Amino acid sequence: MLTVQPFPFIANQYMTQESAHELLVYHKYSNELLARVPQINEQLADEAIAAALNGFQELRRWDIAQRADLLSRIRILLEGRQEEYAQLIVAETGKPILFARQELSRSLATIEAGIREIWSFGGEQIPVNAGAGSGKLAFTQRFPTGPILGITPFNFPLNLALHKIIPALAAGTSIVVKAPPQAPLTLLALAGLIAEAGAPSGAVNVVVCDIPIAEKLVTDPRFSVLSFTGSAGVGWHLKKIAGEKKVLLELGGNAPVIIDETADLAEAATQIARGAFLFGGQICISTQRIYVVESVADEFRDLLLSETSRIRSGDPSDEYTVNGPLIDANAIQRMTEWIHEATRSGAEILAGGGLLDGNARIFSPTIITRTTPDMKIVREEIFGPLAILETVRNLEHGVERANSSVYGLQCGVFTSDLNRFKYAFSRLEFGGVIFNAAPGFRVDHMPYGGIKQSGIGREGIRYSMEEFTELKLAVF
Repeated sequence: MLTVQPFPFIANQYMTQESAHELLVYHKYSNELLARVPQINEQLADEAIAAALNGFQELRRWDIAQRADLLSRIRILLEGRQEEYAQLIVAETGKPILFARQELSRSLATIEAGIREIWSFGGEQIPVNAGAGSGKLAFTQRFPTGPILGITPFNFPLNLALHKIIPALAAGTSIVVKAPPQAPLTLLALAGLIAEAGAPSGAVNVVVCDIPIAEKLVTDPRFSVLSFTGSAGVGWHLKKIAGEKKVLLELGGNAPVIIDETADLAEAATQIARGAFLFGGQICISTQRIYVVESVADEFRDLLLSETSRIRSGDPSDEYTVNGPLIDANAIQRMTEWIHEATRSGAEILAGGGLLDGNARIFSPTIITRTTPDMKIVREEIFGPLAILETVRNLEHGVERANSSVYGLQCGVFTSDLNRFKYAFSRLEFGGVIFNAAPGFRVDHMPYGGIKQSGIGREGIRYSMEEFTELKLAVF
């Protein structure tokens, strides 16, 4: 596992000053203390912003070959340390090692996508050669808007940070990233690696801070864009206080999946069980609501329960573990209270429903039925290893139930009928509709984001680069 300097990273150096407020970071399975991380004060917050402004002035002058070379060096360094980063992710997030290694593979793909986009990202020629524009040429070019403020969550501490850092560097701008308090070490290590790769001072700065300092950063007008990934409640609050800067929100959801009578039920059950319970369901597109057409409901239920019984829970360093520890005691409390609320109102537990290991915060893979739309396990984002299973009359009814949510991030649909595919795609109110797969599917260069309470804007390297830049028109 990497040895990490657990200090804020500003202007290409770790700031080793003592702080009155330290964040204690624990191993999420063994509860061993991993590090004490000082939280920045207002002075260091100002220093981070000043560093980012200086970094922006340098990066905006770099040509595209310099930017591509920097990203290539970052990728080479990260590729050589994959296993060390994977082990660090296991320790500070509790993510099972299989999925931590997958996160490293995805992170390398994210950087590769950034390298490709640098060479193709640009403007367009505008046809104005008529009338008042006769004899003239016009074209657009994209220019970086200025320093970015990124706020990232614990569940993908490397790749989701790179989804903000790589587009910023590729577009020619700097960034300050607020690391997640539950798991800041991976991102702090990454900052040092990026500096080692040759990033200019102030290009990438990483801080850990409490809520008042975070809000100070959000309200500061020197940032041109706030790019936030996290919970809906926090995200919408930050949008209200962000001022005139552009705000991008990648928020949560309670991802549904619909299974009709033409679907491959065995394949659907396998994918949905894994999609609901991997990494303790702590992914914003984890399967949470399952709607199966009633004519195949009994068969699908039996298949799903069988697949759920095969989910390995326990030590995240075990290569066969799928469901590891939840991130903290608050997550356990939320799971417990919401399940009790549902069962008191008539819901039935089909599988799981309680702790497997309280000391390690491992909750059993849980399936609940006989729910009602007003229950929190249906209405809100559980962010834990729980899914509800309900029957619907037909695909159309399933679409109606899936849409009956304030969230709209991604939805899965299992069907073998092309016309139903077209119907579902045209009517489902989600940023992404995934066919014959669980809603948790994501490839890192695709446009990713939600509608309704699930956010504003899209990530995916090119799409983020567009958000971090603005068009300028030239006519001559």
